[in-house]
Amino acid sequence: MAKLESNFKNMFLSLFTICLVVAALLAQVNKMTAKPIAEAKAMKLVNAIREVVPPFDNDPVAEAYKMPDGQGDSLTVYPAKKGDEIVGFAVNSSSNNGFGGNIQIIVGFDTENKIVNYSVLQHSETPGLGSKMTQWFKDTTKPNQSIIGRDLSSGPLKVSKDGGNVDAITASTITSRAFLEAVNKAYAVYKESDADSGAITKEEKGESK
Repeated sequence: MAKLESNFKNMFLSLFTICLVVAALLAQVNKMTAKPIAEAKAMKLVNAIREVVPPFDNDPVAEAYKMPDGQGDSLTVYPAKKGDEIVGFAVNSSSNNGFGGNIQIIVGFDTENKIVNYSVLQHSETPGLGSKMTQWFKDTTKPNQSIIGRDLSSGPLKVSKDGGNVDAITASTITSRAFLEAVNKAYAVYKESDADSGAITKEEKGESK
């Protein structure tokens, strides 16, 4: 009986030692990869911002701020500047109403209510169907489906099936609605950001509203 207990104790100590070594190795690997992963994520964001707004020379990420979206949440805004002049805003937006759940996008606006471009950051939509949103709404050769250059001051974007003037992705109306919902949320926040920046500019110049 004593021999059996001794074997059990040895097995337990061996397994415990192995677990400690594996945990230490995993912690070290995580420590080594955390920084490169964070840097890659930051670079992806910077590239997405550059893709969706006019050329800028500031650091939009460093100057980012949050604005309420009017629906109980807040979105991150990245102001793009040339010198001291605002040239556009990139707004990180999302919708939880996609066919596969959450859709995250970043939308760029100029200072005249128009969409410059967009980039899809994350989604779980069906490959070959809803996933087409990454390019579908930026095909300027098809003005009925492209949102590039659209002026949203005249009203929110809707798919044609809902009385709007944007052609939905074929067989992916749910995805299209969710995508446009995220774009409309981004525009609502952009309007507030643009109004605030205009007020600040006037104050800096000593002008009255």
